[in-house]
Amino acid sequence: MIQILILIGAVVAVIAVSFVVEALRPRPQAPERLSWAPDIPVRYAEVNGLRLRYIQTGQGPSLVLLHTLRTQLDLFEKVIPDLANDFTVFALDYPGHGYSDIPTAKYDAPFFTDTIEGFLNTFDLREVTLAGVSIGASIALLIAARNNPRVSHVVAMNPYDYANGRGMARSSWLARVIFAAAVVPVLGETVMRLRNFLVMRNILNGGVTDPRLISPALLKEMYRVGNRRGHYRAFIALLRNAASWERAAQEYSRIRVPVLLIWGEKDWARDTERELDGRIIPRARMVTIKRAGHFLPLDRPDAVIELVRGAVRNVPN
Repeated sequence: MIQILILIGAVVAVIAVSFVVEALRPRPQAPERLSWAPDIPVRYAEVNGLRLRYIQTGQGPSLVLLHTLRTQLDLFEKVIPDLANDFTVFALDYPGHGYSDIPTAKYDAPFFTDTIEGFLNTFDLREVTLAGVSIGASIALLIAARNNPRVSHVVAMNPYDYANGRGMARSSWLARVIFAAAVVPVLGETVMRLRNFLVMRNILNGGVTDPRLISPALLKEMYRVGNRRGHYRAFIALLRNAASWERAAQEYSRIRVPVLLIWGEKDWARDTERELDGRIIPRARMVTIKRAGHFLPLDRPDAVIELVRGAVRNVPN
């Protein structure tokens, strides 16, 4: 009996400490400029009642870049300057990500898809190319599956629509532990409140072939963003609704616009999972980038730039 009481007391103490740790975290202020592109204005727009951070740069056809889970628009820091020579480039932070609002929401596939459709409507964008990575790729495909008339092309890089939405758990053993804990009530919240930079770095480094391809500045920025009030709860909600991405993938069969599926050779998706998307999406073209992992705009920005340009111009790559 005494041992049980001691165990209960220890659990309660850890939970209490996690709340203290969370309360003491410094809350970051949204930067007025992008460190990697100080000349690109940082802007905010109201979309579906939410305030979203976004940038717009360049001239030409509209290109909307959609980032991965737990990252932000800065994921595209290596490709935006070059793509802006050919496109009017938009990139934004999803709700619960970066410096956009963090609402109480389900954070499932329909929520993100509705948000990005709202973004297209807010700016009345036409003939848009949606280019996304991970859940960004899945969002782009789902909008196309709705036959949204604003979308003309989709470039889907490493779609996140397999393994019940737990693909990121394949990035490292530590990611497997975090993902397993996240779905357990109380435990998930406690683990997330006790998060630290080394854990985040380990998980994100599993998405590139060489950890040096994620700059220390970007890692630090993404960690700081995670200290925003409510951010960790939004991430938990996303993880607990992760299976919605695989369920939603069945809608891909309705797509009627040209789709380029791009996979990193070392992405977390297995061959059978990649082939399934190729079969579901009508007339999809599939390309594999050698020496590349999940975060393709960081891992192989040169290939991403060339493939996005070619997809819109209908030029074989």
